[in-house]
Amino acid sequence: MTSYPPSRHTASDLTPALTIIYATETGNAQDYAGRVAHHCRRARFKCNVFSVDKYPLSGIVSESVVIFIVSTSGTGKEPRTMTPMWRSFLRSDLPDDLFEDLHYAVFGLGDSSYEKFCWPAKKLSRLLEHLGATAICSRGEGDTQHTLGIDGAFEPWVSSLTEALLRLFPLPLHLTPSTEEIPMSRVTLLSATTEELQDEPDPLFSDDIYHTFELTRKDRISADDWFQDVRHLEFRCQDDIAYDPGDVAVIHPEASPIDVDSFLTRLGWSNSADDPFRIQHNFEGPLPGHLPRVSTLRALFTRHLDINSVPKRSFFRLLKDLATDEREREKLEEFSSPQGAEELYDYTTRVRRTIHEVLSEFRSVRVPRGRIFDLFPPLRPREFSIASASLAHPHEVHLCVAIIDFKTKLKARRRGAGTSFLARLPIGANIRIGITKGLLTLPRDLTTPVICVSPGTGVAPARAILEARVRLGASENTLYFGHRSSGKDAHYTREWTTLAESGNLTYRVAVSRDGPEGTRRVYVQDLIKQDAKRVWQLVHDKGAWVYISGSSNKMPAGVRAALADVAREEGDMGEEEARTYIARMEKEERLFEECWS
Repeated sequence: MTSYPPSRHTASDLTPALTIIYATETGNAQDYAGRVAHHCRRARFKCNVFSVDKYPLSGIVSESVVIFIVSTSGTGKEPRTMTPMWRSFLRSDLPDDLFEDLHYAVFGLGDSSYEKFCWPAKKLSRLLEHLGATAICSRGEGDTQHTLGIDGAFEPWVSSLTEALLRLFPLPLHLTPSTEEIPMSRVTLLSATTEELQDEPDPLFSDDIYHTFELTRKDRISADDWFQDVRHLEFRCQDDIAYDPGDVAVIHPEASPIDVDSFLTRLGWSNSADDPFRIQHNFEGPLPGHLPRVSTLRALFTRHLDINSVPKRSFFRLLKDLATDEREREKLEEFSSPQGAEELYDYTTRVRRTIHEVLSEFRSVRVPRGRIFDLFPPLRPREFSIASASLAHPHEVHLCVAIIDFKTKLKARRRGAGTSFLARLPIGANIRIGITKGLLTLPRDLTTPVICVSPGTGVAPARAILEARVRLGASENTLYFGHRSSGKDAHYTREWTTLAESGNLTYRVAVSRDGPEGTRRVYVQDLIKQDAKRVWQLVHDKGAWVYISGSSNKMPAGVRAALADVAREEGDMGEEEARTYIARMEKEERLFEECWS
């Protein structure tokens, strides 16, 4: 087994302190924040790593160096956790020299196939510069389309960052950057007693955003013979809860007991899986949220560490030092190198091979228990747009969820961590659900029209909006709903029909797959263009608010283009003027996107 050299890093050596703040939706930015911290610690800097929603924004003024790692959500939005920072930085009363003593660096994660590639990172850089901060190095922009993925930009950027930091803050003569490739372990696991384990409180019970809910209903609302299983779930809570349309339910999934047992057996931990230990944090760095101080291997791999995600290249970099077989070590070395990027993509991403499956194939790998937080990514909480209004359903939260269940190119079955957990829950089960603020707001003036554009399960936030509006007495509501086939995936169609018959909704449906073979498919954006005159009257003459929700593929851009076409044709605008008009709607908070990948 590989022995790890003792770290030469001490608190007195590491100076000055760097603050690394990450904003993430899927956990990628958290992973890269940890890698930045490793590189900077090797350069003898002390690093404190925070999620943006856990960092007090007022503290940035007193920082000397802050490094931001920012992912891109949907079609160019900032991650939800970053919105409070955004709004704080955009205040008009902030002085231009607010951050004159701050040095900063920004690395963005994005996909260049989208028009607003790394948009949050670009906007953040401009805002920091406007408020007087000084950039340490050029902004980095990681692109999932690159041959090496995000690493294609990250590796050169992090090298330039550490070089710039060492120029800005030269080390004392007796210190040189460390050459250690293996990062210091994030935790030490210490023996604990069964009594300590039993007395350890669940951190979810001390977090004010979480409440205990009972699952009271779980109906399949797509046809039984339809390829996609879509569920309507209802949870009931004894607490007095209130939430707004667009707010989000946060659910912490649990891995399947069968998967966890198989994994623990593979690593030789079956006999010690339920032995309690205390988790000692060795330095400030990213660990799974709501992590108890005392736990077991079984509990950690059930609730906190992910064994069923597709591993990143950083996983193989650590894994190669844990293999005892020479051929396996050589293959892992190849996977972790830039030259092996294409082969790694074919081995993992293309076929969706999981961490569990990789470890089942590299049989000589032996993982020290103290390295589990370095090797395995967090099992992140899943966020679902709430599909109900608390005005209409007191004490309840409704969800509209597509259960992810498919076969890979290897013919292996894959299930989504969050949706499969919900699918397994029996009626009557109790779980903790967090409720966080979303990105949407409703017009205060009930005479202001609302237009919802919501294909598929994107109808969840639309249902919340429309329920709240009708309860408040607002009747000028329009829903453009898109789905594939009548009678198969027309979610909540009876509700929409009832609202339309009562005069509270104009209901327009685009069914994309029911036409004769060879005919052009009809989508929600096509209906908007068909209704150009009415849409223009609502948006321009009456000041309607527009909500786009659903998958962040081509749909959001297509809807925006359709709205621009309406402005051009009905408003007699040029192409650029029409695009500016739509952009102004968004700036005025009359156009919202709630989209996900």
